[in-house]
Order: sequence, then structure tokens, then C-alpha cells
Amino acid sequence: MDNQMKQRYSDYVKQKQPKPALIKNLLWAFVVGGLICDVGQMIVNTAASFGYDREEAFAVGAVMMIFLGALLTGLGIYDQIGKRAGAGSIVPITGFANSIVSPAMEYKREGYVLGVAAKMFVLAGPVLVYGIAASVIIGFLYGIFS
Repeated sequence: MDNQMKQRYSDYVKQKQPKPALIKNLLWAFVVGGLICDVGQMIVNTAASFGYDREEAFAVGAVMMIFLGALLTGLGIYDQIGKRAGAGSIVPITGFANSIVSPAMEYKREGYVLGVAAKMFVLAGPVLVYGIAASVIIGFLYGIFS
């Protein structure tokens, strides 16, 4: 009898659970991700028009996108974008800025040292560790085999 009740409950939950609008979600992710990339490209093009060379213009674009991602997270706007766009808002550089600022804001009431500073890299920390470790290994291998 217990298994029957579990099965009936499971069927009931499946019936009542909202079905995601897959095509709509994909379109929103595509459009928002594309718009974020467009903003980044406009920043790079603007920097280039001010006389920066290619590498400097990309650096300006990266810094500005990180700043905008952190600012919009701090203002609560990035979370609203993320609710609508889903994965489209996790474009690498702005999503990374969001992943650092969000935990820091959440733990702000615990103080600047034990709250903000300690929790800032909760999510981004493993990304940094594995990214740095992978780059060291690849650099080492490149040095050996080139």
C-alpha cells in the first residue's frame, strides 16, 4: 500500500508541475546572451575608435563588462535579467562578475571581513583554482613540447 501511495503522489506531482516553455526559454537565452555580447563588442569598438590597439581595446571591454556585471548585480538588475534569460545571462565574463558579487552582497550583514571578504569567492573560488591549475599545467606542457 505504501508504494501505491508514493506512486500516486509522484503522478500527482508530475501532473501539477508546470511544464517549461522550452522554445521561449531558448529564445530568451539566445537574445539576452547575444545582447550582452553586443554590448561588449560595442565597448571594444568604442575603445578602438579612441585609439587603443586591438589588445588594449579587448582589455577595456573585459574590464567594462566585469564592472557592468558587478554594478547590475549590486543594483539587483542582473538577477532580474537572469530570471528571464536563464543561461543567456551567464555569458562568461558578466556571469563571473555576478558569481562574485552575489555571495558578497548576501553575507554583507556579517561584516566586511567575515562576511563579504570570506564569502566573495564561494562560487568563483573553485573556478579560479581549476582555471589557474589548468593554465599552469598547459603552460608547463607547452614549455616541454615546444
